Amino acid sequence: MALGVMARVLAIATKVLTRRLLRQGARYRTVSGEQPQASNFPTTHTNQHTYKKGWHIMTQSKQVVDEVTMKRALTRISYEIIEQNKGLNDLVLVGIKTRGIYLAHRIAKRLEQLEGLQVPVGELDIRFYRDDVHKIDHEHQPDVEGAQLPVNITGKHVILVDDVIFTGRTIRAALDALMDEGRPRKISLAVLVDRGHRELPIRPDFVGKNIPTSLDEQIQVQVAELDGKDGISIEKMGD
Repeated sequence: MALGVMARVLAIATKVLTRRLLRQGARYRTVSGEQPQASNFPTTHTNQHTYKKGWHIMTQSKQVVDEVTMKRALTRISYEIIEQNKGLNDLVLVGIKTRGIYLAHRIAKRLEQLEGLQVPVGELDIRFYRDDVHKIDHEHQPDVEGAQLPVNITGKHVILVDDVIFTGRTIRAALDALMDEGRPRKISLAVLVDRGHRELPIRPDFVGKNIPTSLDEQIQVQVAELDGKDGISIEKMGD
């Protein structure tokens, strides 16, 4: 009987020691940068994102605007453009690549449906800095890679179109690029989302949605032409 008790005690001690060694090994792998095996940690799935508990947290995504609401926001922008302009003859829409271009074409199509006039749509390609990136980058300045304008913008009312406005630095670069292409009579700004945190005194004239955010969040705009569906989500960045 004494031998049986000793065997059980030894078995329990062996299990405890084994668990401690496994925990120490997991902590070492995490600190050293070695990625733990997926089977070692439970996972949670939310909006197609996977988060590893015990190692690090990735993004957590939450949809805040669906397809119907996004369409209404663009329609509202279109109506406001009509209300604030006496005719559309001198109007030119210029989309900022990438999603701003698709939004500009949608607004132009809606204006044609409402007013029966085709509004020309141009494109600006701005690299090195994107206002929809969650982290503010002070090391790189926006750089205009190219402008495709279907008409001479001198004397025209140009409306810049972008999906998200953040610090305002992308819009400043776009304004400089437009002035190099001509002398518009007026330049306005239309954005689908204003997320705040401006660094420059730039305010959009037409806003689809005001969505307050923190600096550890980013706005993700999806358009059907590029992403297969429409929607706006907030992604919270983990450590």
